[in-house]
Amino acid sequence: MKKIRPLILFLGMLCSCHYSLAAEESKPETSKTLTALKEFRDRTSDLTINAMSLLGIKYKRGGNTPENGLDCSGFVRLVFKNSNETGLPRTAKEISDKGDKIESKELKPGDLVFFNTLKKSFSHVGIYLGDSKFIHAPSAGGKVRIESLNVAYWKKRFNGARRINDEETKN
Repeated sequence: MKKIRPLILFLGMLCSCHYSLAAEESKPETSKTLTALKEFRDRTSDLTINAMSLLGIKYKRGGNTPENGLDCSGFVRLVFKNSNETGLPRTAKEISDKGDKIESKELKPGDLVFFNTLKKSFSHVGIYLGDSKFIHAPSAGGKVRIESLNVAYWKKRFNGARRINDEETKN
């Protein structure tokens, strides 16, 4: 009985949430807002799930396939392509010109984070996951991994962030 009680509470909450959302959807403005939020959530989930599926893939300069290895921009391009058929340019610098510039305090999962790792701006890119974490293909000898933006190395080299606009990058 103890194991069933949390399940019943969860199902009750789920039903009440569904009921309140259904009631709200009758209002046109709320319906549009809920649809937009659902689309954003779905897109973000797709991006982060696709990115996480590549954890452990080896780094390869110029690499753009999991079989041969990925560099940072190859990793980001592949994740975006697999998630929502979004085409991005080849290099981190070129990708940094796409989408909308956002402040670090506005970061949401799926946003791109850029760093100066080669003594030039926007030379490295990763995908923000939330909770100050990002996923990226780091460098020679490394593998796709998750790291914290709060680590001194990344804090010092942070160049900015972008939110990719689907309409701008569709193939």
